[in-house]
Amino acid sequence: LFLDSASLEDARRATALGFVVGATTNPALLARAGHTDARATLQALCPLFPGTVFYQVLARTPDAMQKEAAVFLPLAENLGLKIPCTIQGLEFTARLSGDAVVAVTGVFTPGQAYLAAQAGARFVIPYVNRVTRLTGDGPGLIDTMADILDPTECEILAAGIKSPAEAVDTLLAGADHVSLPLAVILALAEN
Repeated sequence: LFLDSASLEDARRATALGFVVGATTNPALLARAGHTDARATLQALCPLFPGTVFYQVLARTPDAMQKEAAVFLPLAENLGLKIPCTIQGLEFTARLSGDAVVAVTGVFTPGQAYLAAQAGARFVIPYVNRVTRLTGDGPGLIDTMADILDPTECEILAAGIKSPAEAVDTLLAGADHVSLPLAVILALAEN
């Protein structure tokens, strides 16, 4: 279970629960939490979690992504990179996957999940609610991705989940992990 937030307050609350292992961030979450210095934020977030804290690269080309990764990866041993699912991002994933934990993010098709696995990604990150809004069946996509990724070591870290019911449907469809906002984590405990 991962926290889908860049808020230090949310991170402290989530890790105090004792079962939230990591966090996923992106530029929008960093901005929403009021952070203007991504490096300083990650230096504060990473020690809070026993597992991976993901930073999403902003660069668009493999060489520029490499330069950005060189700045961020030394910040913490548990820092992983989210790489956008573009052909350039997949090329960079293939370069980096042996040296760092890589999640290919913005995965919206089974074909993209397959390519991410072939590039060596440890995780693929589909945005379940967005897929449901666009196609009507986010969990259905997770089910198909799980079938395609079954013979690989690549795992599904589903994000963009807006409710406890959507989280449960996503897990039942075959997601290995979910990244949830703190409010959804807390709501899952309600009966």
